[in-house]
Amino acid sequence: MEFLYNVFVLLHFVGWAIVLGGYLASLRTPGLYRGVFHGAATALVAGIVMMGLIESGTAGPEGIDRTKLTVKLVVALVIAVLAFVARRQGRKADNGTGAVTPGIKHAIGGLALVNIVVAVFW
Repeated sequence: MEFLYNVFVLLHFVGWAIVLGGYLASLRTPGLYRGVFHGAATALVAGIVMMGLIESGTAGPEGIDRTKLTVKLVVALVIAVLAFVARRQGRKADNGTGAVTPGIKHAIGGLALVNIVVAVFW
């Protein structure tokens, strides 16, 4: 089970890398890459599965901080919803890469960074 847990940790990291990388790559354009939503969904689902494995006692670290994980879950849910809204806005234009409201776009990038900072420093 420890191997399975590590696979989901890897998927979680890759998901957040896609979110942050997609945001940074699209800073000079009015749109947001469609992969940002998929990265947020991947990170969210992988995080939930990791939490389930930890809670069941089959894998993961001992003595987890549930408050930290709850904060990370709420931030990840907000990012996923914002990325979904941005995806819907971008779909209205050419090939799904149309303009996105700058506030939504920068909120996604900022919250992704907040989630990473909480994971590292809390």
